[in-house]
Amino acid sequence: MPSRSQILTRAAMMRVRFEAAGAQIVDPPLLQPAETLLDLYGEDIRARAYVTSDALRGEQMLRPDFTLPVVQMHMANGAEPARYTYSGEVFRRQEHDPERSNEYVQVGYEVFDRDNPAGADAEVFSLFALQLSGLPLRAATGDIGILTAAVQGMKTTERRKAALMRHLWRPRRFRLLIERFAGRKPGPEGRDALLDAKGPLDIGVPMIGKRRASEIEARIDALREDRETPPITDTELAGLETLLNVRETMPFALEQLRDVAVDLPQIAPALDRLEDRVAALQTRGVDVERLDFEAAYGRTSMEYYDGFVFGFYAEGRPDLPPIATGGRYDALTRLLGNGAEIPAVGGVLRPDLMLEIEEATQ
Repeated sequence: MPSRSQILTRAAMMRVRFEAAGAQIVDPPLLQPAETLLDLYGEDIRARAYVTSDALRGEQMLRPDFTLPVVQMHMANGAEPARYTYSGEVFRRQEHDPERSNEYVQVGYEVFDRDNPAGADAEVFSLFALQLSGLPLRAATGDIGILTAAVQGMKTTERRKAALMRHLWRPRRFRLLIERFAGRKPGPEGRDALLDAKGPLDIGVPMIGKRRASEIEARIDALREDRETPPITDTELAGLETLLNVRETMPFALEQLRDVAVDLPQIAPALDRLEDRVAALQTRGVDVERLDFEAAYGRTSMEYYDGFVFGFYAEGRPDLPPIATGGRYDALTRLLGNGAEIPAVGGVLRPDLMLEIEEATQ
């Protein structure tokens, strides 16, 4: 296993290469305000982060990643365009796999540039590929923006689309909702009896919990309205299922998705962006003819990404986490920008895993 000094030396070398590409070094604090992280990720982040409290600053978390503090820093006082690089420890609790590190070093590169998003995507991916050259890795790419465009353009109610968007990163729940909204699966057991009751709250028992009777009644009315909503059409359902199953090299994936757009025309602008990205990657010397594209890639672990996503994985080492991951997170800048926003893309690499793979191949 590589030593800490070896890891830090490799991280410093990688950061220098990103500096040579025009990046400014940043070093966000180890302790981050928990409130912002909880607002972004929800209470699920508590299971993955180390939480502490401060009498003056309130609840704090040991830095679970760099992207969020870098975005906050840029949106507060960053110039445009901007490129940043960093290296340092992040901390993740490991409750299910004791073999995985709970503290490790990340090296990252982030681009904030509104002029040429496709070019920025290609810049980040190609620089990561150069950092990882010589290692037996498989690159995977995807585009969360295509799926979100498909959902947001569906001919159904805003409430149903919002529910699907909430569960976009939970494939099983998403599939269950789609099948229910298409009329292929019944709702939860007992729901019809509740909705058919004339006075569902007239049950003669005390109210407990935090929800008021008016809130419960509003929820019941919403469920009744949803039950009367026409099902998602077979055409839209088939198009969505076909989209999620697209897994090809980039040019062939684009071709298949153009066929899907016949039934889901709302994804056409996202496909135009994908086409621009393919061209930009080719300009950067990336062999797109051999680059994998999966339409469903990134749905289980990349919750703040909303466009291009990518990862590099060790061939023959499925036990290892990704060696590098990244993607586009335009919506995150809007969320943290107090009304401002800017297209942004970036990612992180694991120098410890890179060294481990190098040792195993020597």
